[in-house]
Amino acid sequence: MTFADFTPRTAIVTASDSGIGRAAAVALARAGLDIGITWHSDSEGAEDTAREVRDLGRTAFVAQLDTTDLPACGDVIDQLADDLGGVDVFVNNAGTGDNAPLVEMTLPQWRHTVAANLDGAFVCIQRAARRMIRAGHGGRIIAVTSVHEHQPRVARARTTPPSTASEG
Repeated sequence: MTFADFTPRTAIVTASDSGIGRAAAVALARAGLDIGITWHSDSEGAEDTAREVRDLGRTAFVAQLDTTDLPACGDVIDQLADDLGGVDVFVNNAGTGDNAPLVEMTLPQWRHTVAANLDGAFVCIQRAARRMIRAGHGGRIIAVTSVHEHQPRVARARTTPPSTASEG
């Protein structure tokens, strides 16, 4: 198989209940892909995204995803891939941060951010990659990070180190 032979049919976009995730999910649906949509706390937003995808004539499946719930977050990716009949494109968009200044941030706040932005991303990306390899036709993995990895927020530890680390 060559790069030119790759024709994706399915995509999973994490945190596609709003913002960049929703825009990515709708753009991929517009390009002809069926979409797995995840949400953490905004089920209504996820259902709105699913409606947009379905209005484009594509299939949409919706699931709650907590990337701090390891390894269960990977099970969500597996279930969406099963529902879709595979995963050709995986967009890791889920992330979090705490607005506490660096000197006031607690270790549990830090661990939560790292768990969500790094550990959860690792588990979800790994599950998607394994499925792509088993399918035998490759795939595409896109990891969305924060602008703050290049433009740090003064005195904030919120997302800068985890975002920089997740960029690899």
